Amino acid sequence: MNGHVIGEFSLILMELGAIIIGLAILARLAHRAGVSPIPLYLLAGLALGRGGIVSLELSEAFIYLGADIGVILLLFTLGLEYTGERLGEDLHSALPAGFKDLAVNFAPGVIAGLVLGWEVVPSLLLGGVVYISSSGIIAKVLTDLDRLENGETPVIMSILVLEDIAMAAYLPLMSILVIGQGWLSGLGSIAIGGVVGGALLFVALHYSKPVSSLIAHRSNEVVLLSALGLTLLVAGFAEWLQLSAAVGAFLVGITLSGPVAERTDRLIGPLRDLFAAIFFLFFGLSIDPTTLIPVLIPAAVLALLTGVAKVFTGWWATQGMDLNVGSRLRAGITLIARGEFSLVIAMMGISAGLEPRLGTLSAAYVLFTAVLGPLALRVTEPVLRQLTRTIPRRESREREAIATRLTHP
Repeated sequence: MNGHVIGEFSLILMELGAIIIGLAILARLAHRAGVSPIPLYLLAGLALGRGGIVSLELSEAFIYLGADIGVILLLFTLGLEYTGERLGEDLHSALPAGFKDLAVNFAPGVIAGLVLGWEVVPSLLLGGVVYISSSGIIAKVLTDLDRLENGETPVIMSILVLEDIAMAAYLPLMSILVIGQGWLSGLGSIAIGGVVGGALLFVALHYSKPVSSLIAHRSNEVVLLSALGLTLLVAGFAEWLQLSAAVGAFLVGITLSGPVAERTDRLIGPLRDLFAAIFFLFFGLSIDPTTLIPVLIPAAVLALLTGVAKVFTGWWATQGMDLNVGSRLRAGITLIARGEFSLVIAMMGISAGLEPRLGTLSAAYVLFTAVLGPLALRVTEPVLRQLTRTIPRRESREREAIATRLTHP
């Protein structure tokens, strides 16, 4: 390499080193304060990106790839916490709430677009932006706040999987409207996506032990490379078929079980944390803060309305379960954050030149929800605990009433 190339390479290495050290400092501050570091990562990206305090000249390809890997590893390791049987039960119980989720969270975006004077197609895109929660942010929050074992967590993941399944139909349909793809081709994409998604789910539910035995080995190196390679392969295949790479990785995680799942989680954990931090930083880097000012008010109103709608979604999804009031409300608050998928949907309209305000409004909206979602969980926790103490579960009250009748006939 000549001197110029060596100089550029050394500068990139130093910038990456400085960024990772900066992320470590932010993570240290967040852990000391007892909160998730996600909002700090996002704000740091906002300050260091285009129009920010300092503009970094990093390789966009590297950062983009690292961000995608971060989301994939987050969902894969979260899937390791569940079994296929548990997922099947949770999906079945959450299906009615999934339809309510679609109804109450998609409509506000469409209505907002029409009120702003947009055409129908960009309004439908905005509906998708505000509908789908961020699998990456939510997975990170659940991990950071040590809530993977909470009673409401399986319900949250079921809602996220149902949303990703809905996206498998939504994205091809919108591509028909946005870029003029033929109806036959679009419906074919939906059919293929449905078949592949169903096949992945079937394998996760019924072939966990055989797949786990293929990954198992006495060498940690073999287990790590096998699990990571399989996850990236399935995630890439799912994305190619216009499914979510994240949901593909999640299903791979569910497929692994027993000691193999525990070893894999321990081995991939450090990689997950590194690439997840890069994802949230990249999210902030992709937003020019100077473009957000004109759309802050409509984005804030939309974030408030859809935030309340997501709380209702979590409440409905946990109906009939043996969960207290705090857990049911916590499920809804966890779903508030929007992220990677919302930006992908907005980019469809931006690339087609449909509505210039779609990109900035979506960016402001996602930034609001991505920051406020994790913070709301932390801020409302004392209130949720108090509600749990003062408003016991209905099932608990019924059991107490039965016990009283038995002891005092």
